[in-house]
Amino acid sequence: MHDTLITALAAGLPAEALITDPDVVAAHSRDMAGFTEVGTAAAVVRPRTVEQVQHVMRTASGLRVPVVPQGARTGLSGGASAVDGCVLLSLERMDRVLEIDPVDRVAVVEPGVVNAVLSKAVGEHGLCYPPDPSSWEQCTVGGNIATGAGGLCCVKYGVTAEYVLGLDVVLADGRLLTTGRRTAKGVAGYDLTRLFVGSEGTLGVVVKAVLALRPAPRPQLALVAEFPSTGGAGRAVSAIMASGHVPSLLELMDGTTVRAVNAMAKMGLPETTEALLLAAFDSEDPAADLAAVGALCEAAGATDVVPASDPEESEMLLQARRLSLTALERVKPSMLIDDVCVPRGRLAELLDGVAAIARRYDLVIGVCAHAGDGNAHPVVCFDGTDEAEAGRARESFDAIMELGLSLGGTITGEHGVGTLKREWLARELGPTGLEVQRGIKAVLDPLGLLNPGKVL
Repeated sequence: MHDTLITALAAGLPAEALITDPDVVAAHSRDMAGFTEVGTAAAVVRPRTVEQVQHVMRTASGLRVPVVPQGARTGLSGGASAVDGCVLLSLERMDRVLEIDPVDRVAVVEPGVVNAVLSKAVGEHGLCYPPDPSSWEQCTVGGNIATGAGGLCCVKYGVTAEYVLGLDVVLADGRLLTTGRRTAKGVAGYDLTRLFVGSEGTLGVVVKAVLALRPAPRPQLALVAEFPSTGGAGRAVSAIMASGHVPSLLELMDGTTVRAVNAMAKMGLPETTEALLLAAFDSEDPAADLAAVGALCEAAGATDVVPASDPEESEMLLQARRLSLTALERVKPSMLIDDVCVPRGRLAELLDGVAAIARRYDLVIGVCAHAGDGNAHPVVCFDGTDEAEAGRARESFDAIMELGLSLGGTITGEHGVGTLKREWLARELGPTGLEVQRGIKAVLDPLGLLNPGKVL
């Protein structure tokens, strides 16, 4: 079967697009998730055209070979990892920004366009593409669409799904499907565009996207508020959102993360801080908004509130948040990054629950969160060479997801399901929800060849 597959693929691809070198194939066989099984792929294909993608899917369908679509492989849930005998379909070389339309405020792009490259391109027209995952300098738009990615600015500007107007998708049998629109309005038929956003390559292969753009925002001003308890920080978040403020950023770091950043960057943050809240505004009068939010933080128990006076000072204040994951990486050789989202009003309960889980499993778990969304990223730090500690890490990861569900939340706010959270998805959806989603999968991919073993 292997030789037949390679011969059939080669018949419709340029030589440089088909890779069978075992070392190169192995290097493409996983994303950045830990604790996920990785199979042995038959080949990597790196197409440059829609027709080449269609050829891959027709060949795979005819030979009953699984296909795993990939972007930059920066995902954290195992969604881009190989399964045995599969074709790894890397879309990185389909990386053109095809059109930027300042009148209709849309960009038309191929899936391999890097998020930061798109941001720079539209910025030259006085526009912005708001979704900004932390890996925005490496991750691709296609991967962002596949996982429904978020980012720091989502509290004001929303997530990827809100900016995808239309898609071109190659289906499992090689047919090309066009969904959505490029107009400001449009409600014709079922919203198939939203169906593909967040589907993690299990329903089709995105080969083109029409994306909504926004006018470039004003420079933002930020403040930092220190709290002696997570409860106080949680109360502040609730007060800020309930009062009608619209921050462009509202982030939180727990005490474990603050101390890790201190140890790495010597930033001089108080070691007694149990929660650090960062808020920013890009409004007409950001200084006034910061003053109002600072007062709310003090009323919630903040021991110190430090507002920035200009955008440069704001960037300095936000540097601690940007260093969070890098600092936690230094605590232990391995880490698992969770991604639970709860109602904003229950964020403090989540933080306190994670702290209790860390004590229960004798582990270091730091939490950084998009507080304005209730989306927390508990980071489990452990030694992967210590079998017992690695086992406790995995158990703590599951305990955090269980905690998130018990608080009325979801097992993933922006990282996706992949293989890492597949069993938990069934618990969140329930039997009827799972049955409906599997029915949709059966219609679009009746042979089950697209990214098998992921999500459902």
